[in-house]
Amino acid sequence: MIAGVTRGMNMRHAILVGALALLAACAKTPSGGDASVGANTLVDNAALANEQDGANWLAYGRTFSEGHYSPLDQINAQTVSRLGLAWTLDLDVNTSITTPLAVDGVIYLGAGHGVIHAIDAKSGRLLWRHDAMAMQVNGEKIRTAWGIRGIAFWKGRVYAGTSDGRLIALNAKDGAEAWSAQTVDPKDGATITGAPRVFNGKVVIGFSGGDFSALRGYVTAYDAETGQKLWRFYVVPPKPGMKDGEASDEALAMAEKTWTGEWWKYGGGGAVWNSITYDPDFNRLYIGTGNGTPMNWKIRSPQGGDNLFIASVVALDADTGKYAWHYQTAPGDSWDYDSSTDMTLTQLSVNGAQRKVMLHAAKNGFLYVIDRQDGKLLSAEKLGTVTWAERVDLATGKPVLAPGAKYEKKNILLWPSFQAVHHWTPQAFSPQTGYLYVPTLEMPAEFGDSGASHANYSPRMRTTDYTGFPAAGTPGVPRDAGRSVLKAWDPVARRTVWSVETPGISNGGAMATAGGLVFEGLADGYFHAYGAKDGKDLWSFFAGVAATGVPITFSVEGKQYVAVTAGPLGGSTAAFGPISGRWGWESRLHPRRLLVFTLDGAAKLPATPPPRPAVPLEGEGFTVDAKKARQGEFEYERCTLCHGMGIVAGGIAPDLRASPVMLSTEAMLRVVREGTLAPRGMPPFPELSDAQLDAIAHYVRQKARADLRASQ
Repeated sequence: MIAGVTRGMNMRHAILVGALALLAACAKTPSGGDASVGANTLVDNAALANEQDGANWLAYGRTFSEGHYSPLDQINAQTVSRLGLAWTLDLDVNTSITTPLAVDGVIYLGAGHGVIHAIDAKSGRLLWRHDAMAMQVNGEKIRTAWGIRGIAFWKGRVYAGTSDGRLIALNAKDGAEAWSAQTVDPKDGATITGAPRVFNGKVVIGFSGGDFSALRGYVTAYDAETGQKLWRFYVVPPKPGMKDGEASDEALAMAEKTWTGEWWKYGGGGAVWNSITYDPDFNRLYIGTGNGTPMNWKIRSPQGGDNLFIASVVALDADTGKYAWHYQTAPGDSWDYDSSTDMTLTQLSVNGAQRKVMLHAAKNGFLYVIDRQDGKLLSAEKLGTVTWAERVDLATGKPVLAPGAKYEKKNILLWPSFQAVHHWTPQAFSPQTGYLYVPTLEMPAEFGDSGASHANYSPRMRTTDYTGFPAAGTPGVPRDAGRSVLKAWDPVARRTVWSVETPGISNGGAMATAGGLVFEGLADGYFHAYGAKDGKDLWSFFAGVAATGVPITFSVEGKQYVAVTAGPLGGSTAAFGPISGRWGWESRLHPRRLLVFTLDGAAKLPATPPPRPAVPLEGEGFTVDAKKARQGEFEYERCTLCHGMGIVAGGIAPDLRASPVMLSTEAMLRVVREGTLAPRGMPPFPELSDAQLDAIAHYVRQKARADLRASQ
């Protein structure tokens, strides 16, 4: 029953500090491991800005531009039919796997809640493995974290966040810890899920968790060599009359005028949980900020206001963290429409003149072209179905809202849902075609606050403040509630050039290459290569499990390779019940794996269980109490994030309808309250009473039997 942060964590800070001191001993190097081959490249600003050298994949988006594009072309539209598996490696982790990096013949890969691997890129041999022991240090934070999405490399060191909120630096040669910095309060709900970025000898990281805790978003820069904190920028203002003593103070004095009520009691939100982009042309850092907290604007800022700097792109001086400019995509955000998605840097012809621009497909469904010099909006077009706003006014830069969009008087069905038209899975930009390749989603949601308690709201999990369910808001989202599409977008002509319907609502990130190809993995387990100009499906490979990672490509000794990660989670929508669980991936059955391909590769997948949709257990001898089941449905909300709406898991966690644990009071006590399975990713919930656990058991059995009858 993973999910939901509760207030009042019992873990003592002193114990946490003591545990952190032991982590350096957790790095393990297998005998015979030799990662020195991957520590020779001087990964610095010059290397990370080099768009022409495709031998390595040095950063989350390969280079500072965050384009997810490679100039390699050995694998191309003519040769891709020969692409075969070179090797695969199944990893001993229980959650997601990050976007890999490739440096001088070594793949560096994060997985789980902070487990970093170094792997020989030619053979797939594990060189070293470092486990940051996040579950053992602060497993309660794992309730809202599925794992980290990316890592960084700089001058012989690998940098990674951990789910419990540390930023660690590891020596690339052997995985030994060089330093560790606690970036968030160990006692609150903040957790790291995004990739750090490095530039100018600095490493920058944000955090997530604002959906479930009273947090103010911020991004922090540390010295890459020593781990010393250099500057911090807060996203939302503190209590009036107070200052943080940080780089953001002057900007937040301006932002304070856009807030009303007592937002500081609730945190304010604006977590920088994903997108961070460094721009060497202007020596600026762009941060994409998250939704406000609470999500309901009537509680967060009851007299309205834009609520800067939530749902915004904010430009900062990279050396000092001082504010330069901002552009807000969803003023007064009322729908969880983050700006925490990709910010791709390029140069385009705008009205006959070359402009240095940012391409930003925000969660709200608009594709923005923004001038990087001054933050001026150049264009904003609908990338998919969008009904919350009629258009964006180019004169003011603000959206023109549809009538009733802010659910002032009643709930309203709007496109897109809080899952967005484009979410965190990366887009790719090809300078060869001039197209932006964007994974998109078509799914509505009902927005509103019927039944919300504005007066008694407190910032904790399961306090009613907001409705944002997909489709009609049913507990078990139907399989046909949404569809996904890979789109090739021309940012100059401002139109879709081609599109490919892709299965499910949770597909992988895109990668484009000079070989005229676009790669994307899908929730059904297939990894595809499409023609970059026309979207023709040129090649595919079944990965044995959902191939929804972020692909990269690199070369070793003149041979080009393509790599992608795969696992049963199937992306970021495990909570959506049947729409996520339809593929039959099981958390404990199917592997988390890295697949590497090359021309004429002839390796075979290891034996992998076929997809197996969960079969609910009858539970003979268990008598369901309807009253307890109704209470259990309420209590189960804390479990939804991982075990799924309607108790239909999407792959990240076991399907409780089919779990024998739910048939035994003793087993539930051991697993849920005492944390017996914490090493396998199930955090303890010691605060749950016997009555709460019993109610959940009755709800699970009632739903399991109903689903079993429906399937017969």
